[in-house]
Amino acid sequence: MRVWLACFVVLFALAQLFDWVQGLQLPLPIYILGGAFLAVASNYEKLFGTYFSDVTDTSMEASVEQVQLDSQGEATGSMISPATED
Repeated sequence: MRVWLACFVVLFALAQLFDWVQGLQLPLPIYILGGAFLAVASNYEKLFGTYFSDVTDTSMEASVEQVQLDSQGEATGSMISPATED
């Protein structure tokens, strides 16, 4: 019974909202700005995602390589010293 009541209330609210939106009149610049916002939001990954992922990937690769080098040096237990010529 609760499910039926909840469904009825939700559908009634959606029907009233739909009627209200149909009567809503907005000026043309609002539609243009809304369309531009939706275009940017839908293509955000293409516009900005590649730049941020490239920077993040590069820094992550460098830090992973440094950690691997550090762990290899600790695993061998030897220090690498510069070569000296006598």
